[in-house]
Amino acid sequence: MKPIRNSAKAIIIENGKVLLTKNKDDSGYFYLFPGGGQEHGEELKVAVQRECIEETGESVVVHDLVYVREYIGKNHEFASWDGEVHQVEFYFQCSLVSRDAGLTNGENPDDDQVGVEWIEISRLEDIRLYPKQLGNILQNPSWKGCYLGDTN
Repeated sequence: MKPIRNSAKAIIIENGKVLLTKNKDDSGYFYLFPGGGQEHGEELKVAVQRECIEETGESVVVHDLVYVREYIGKNHEFASWDGEVHQVEFYFQCSLVSRDAGLTNGENPDDDQVGVEWIEISRLEDIRLYPKQLGNILQNPSWKGCYLGDTN
């Protein structure tokens, strides 16, 4: 049995847009919030800072923890290849320290990552975003709560 993995993710919003990593698989493009696995001995806030640099090339200021999501692979559409995955994701509100002229992949992007993109929050339902539920919540900011549960 594989251990449960912690992941720290960033929600970076500016001018009605959210910063996402753009990824590609056999079904086309999909988008993720920047972030990734917490390393042993690393605080979650440090993990999200490191991951943002690795994936976007940009430093972030980490603010409040706003959402917690579980992903239990066997319960979702990708169960055939990630059925043993159980990940707990911690989503932090973040802001960019500064913005370079053009966002590009950072120094250590994920294997499927092809870019970084600002997406209008009003368009989140038009793209393949994971987790989809978080896109819906960002479009409806009156939702109150922190724990999203096991969602895709």
